[in-house]
Amino acid sequence: MALTGQSTDDQAVLDAEHELWATTFSYIKSMALKSALDLRLADAIHHHGGAATLPQIVARVAVHPSKVLCLRRLMRTLTVSGVFSVVQQEDVVVPAAPVNNGTCNGAVAAEPLYALTPVSRLLIGSQSSGSIMAFVLSPVLVAPFLGIGAWFQHALPDPCLFEQAHGEALWEMSGHDAALDALINSAMVSDSRFIVDIAVRESGDVFRGISSLVDVGGGLGAAAQVISEAFPHLQCSVLELEHVVSKAPAGTCVKYVAGDMFESVPPADAVFLKSVLHDWDDEKCVKILKTCRKAIPPREAGGKVIIIFLVVGPSGADKKHGEVQHVFLVSLIIVQESEV
Repeated sequence: MALTGQSTDDQAVLDAEHELWATTFSYIKSMALKSALDLRLADAIHHHGGAATLPQIVARVAVHPSKVLCLRRLMRTLTVSGVFSVVQQEDVVVPAAPVNNGTCNGAVAAEPLYALTPVSRLLIGSQSSGSIMAFVLSPVLVAPFLGIGAWFQHALPDPCLFEQAHGEALWEMSGHDAALDALINSAMVSDSRFIVDIAVRESGDVFRGISSLVDVGGGLGAAAQVISEAFPHLQCSVLELEHVVSKAPAGTCVKYVAGDMFESVPPADAVFLKSVLHDWDDEKCVKILKTCRKAIPPREAGGKVIIIFLVVGPSGADKKHGEVQHVFLVSLIIVQESEV
């Protein structure tokens, strides 16, 4: 809203309030994405060749007829946030939305065509990036952040946010909660395949010169399988907790070993750690790295510890990337028991 005859200070105040609302409503964007995942909207659009009208989308998803207009609002939010794009079709018309009394005003409006973007293409299929996003947006992970203000008022060492909310650590809960365990495993499989596939293509030289590798905390072995497929000569194994190994897929060339990474790691030329160290405080990270060091030969003999994880870049990095990095650092509070 432009101000006429008003101080520019008033406009600045309104702009500041607008920024506050934008930040406050950020959770709506996250929940809109969660709804897109729950309803499998990307798959519905993909079914129609990558672009579809709202009626075509509705025909493919479980939306009650009374909620179609609400879905249109959701799609607008998802297009504004870049999950989908929209193309106006001038030759396709639909009755305009009802006015407050439930009747239409007789006008017609062009039916928009919702299209996939590079973002939503990552959400297609059951083994897509949607699995890791579904895990991050699950109530069990979102709820703890409602108590972050109270968490900051207590001295360290203090239970992490997850323990404060649920009374036990994430990995303890996953040991007896089958639904959570399945959610975590699905998330790790999809994320590992996505990231490690790129790592193999872009930095594959790091895997050369070794004949064996153990993926520590490697879940169901998705990363190890990608590495093994790219380097068939490499003997790959996965070290995981017993309840995870019991669910490991059969018929692969990856060996699964039940054990505790804090106690010992199976011997290999290289140890592979992806998305592991951020779950633990400094003392436990040092303990993990020490057991890894014992498992590999000396550096001069080719021993390696290969770590894949997000690295916070310089302040001059791309704004969007920088924002994700710093928000991610805050998210670590959910599992870390000490200072980040």
